[in-house]
Amino acid sequence: MSLTPPALPLRSRRGFAAGPALTTGAAGVAAVLLLGLVGEVNGLLLLLMAALIGGVSGVQAVRARREAARLEAEVAGTHAEVAAGEPSLPYTAVINALPDPVLVVSALEPDDLTGRRIVMINIAAREVLKIHREPGLLVTAIRDPDVLEAVDEALFGGLDGEAIFHTGGAQERIFRIYARPLGLGADGGRLALLVLHDETDIRRVERMRADFLANASHELRTPLASLSGFIETLRGHARTDEGAREKFLGIMQTQAERMSRLIDDLMSLSRIELNEHVSPQDQVDLATAVHDVIDALTPIARDRGVTLEAELPDESVVAVGDRDQVIQVAQNLVDNALKYSPSGGALRVRVVTGLTAEAAAAARMEGAARMSLLTPDHGPERYAALSVSDSGPGLAREHLPRLTERFYRVEGQKSGDRLGTGLGLAIVKHIMNRHRGGLVVESAPGRGATFTAYFPLAGEAKALAGADKSSGVTKLS
Repeated sequence: MSLTPPALPLRSRRGFAAGPALTTGAAGVAAVLLLGLVGEVNGLLLLLMAALIGGVSGVQAVRARREAARLEAEVAGTHAEVAAGEPSLPYTAVINALPDPVLVVSALEPDDLTGRRIVMINIAAREVLKIHREPGLLVTAIRDPDVLEAVDEALFGGLDGEAIFHTGGAQERIFRIYARPLGLGADGGRLALLVLHDETDIRRVERMRADFLANASHELRTPLASLSGFIETLRGHARTDEGAREKFLGIMQTQAERMSRLIDDLMSLSRIELNEHVSPQDQVDLATAVHDVIDALTPIARDRGVTLEAELPDESVVAVGDRDQVIQVAQNLVDNALKYSPSGGALRVRVVTGLTAEAAAAARMEGAARMSLLTPDHGPERYAALSVSDSGPGLAREHLPRLTERFYRVEGQKSGDRLGTGLGLAIVKHIMNRHRGGLVVESAPGRGATFTAYFPLAGEAKALAGADKSSGVTKLS
């Protein structure tokens, strides 16, 4: 059968069965290598091997015959297991150790579109395709027509095939799928091997480069033009005008600072997008991180005449996350609320823990328009929610879907003296996506806005990950 590799390891169901004749030094090693190179095993060859190992004396010849019979039986049994689609333990361990997702697909008839079944799958493939139970039909795990066509070419055309596969979901990954024919199985069905090679990083780098150049060239053009104009003015008739010189230099400094913030935010967003598909493994106390942000921004709120109210739990709220990025989420949300809160207004920050995904994304402003800007591919885990409410002008319903777009601004609204870069909420969305969390906005004109970001709790996320990885290679009859 084509699933059988050219060199089968000599192994019993209890482990490596190297009898006394196979532990006698270099001759034994040479004999085993000979067996692996030949691939086909019969009694005469095994007898020759045993004789090489044990020597040529009468007693040793008897032992050699016995060893030959035992080895022949074990090798035949291993071949039978592989031919039946049930590899022995070494093959299971090897397939599970592969970093790339690997599947074996079986089909009987080309016209039976629902007959493509997964007969073997490793741990990596389970994680990518989110298969937590016994795998069955291929179409339930992969619906991409290009991939299914490549599988059919391998199954019934005997041709190698390739296709690009997008996993979809909040944390999309991009794979190049290689389909290779494996011949016929024991039941007469055709077999094909599918290997998924992750190209997410390569494509993200290319997209990051293109986005960065497009955004930088567009957004830096205005401050650069302003700086060039003021420099030309200062070199001309305003050279000796001290009042104009001070005024223009102040404007130039403001524009230079805006360019610096813009570059910093673009670089930050690019780094986050590059690793967005790799979830963080550290733990962070969300309540402490939010408290640190509030302490840092309280003086700014006081200068603007805005009251900053905090409602934080006394106990630790341990979430899965990168502390620097969690702080960046809290700071961007609070900073955004401060910019649109008028003097004399109030800003409220609240952290609630132990919520389901539905409860974390539930409405908090009665009668306001509400939209989920990011919904995680969640399971039964629990979340901790960070909500930031302001008393600003609020937003009409039609503006909500575009709030996390780069550089999007609601026309006619002022953000006070502290101009932003237009990237704050885009950064928040991508950070929350990397943390497998969610983001919701609620707003109504004249009533302010509430942004809620929710993070998976550490214990729940660990339990879910452990459940995902508990299964190994699955073999279906």
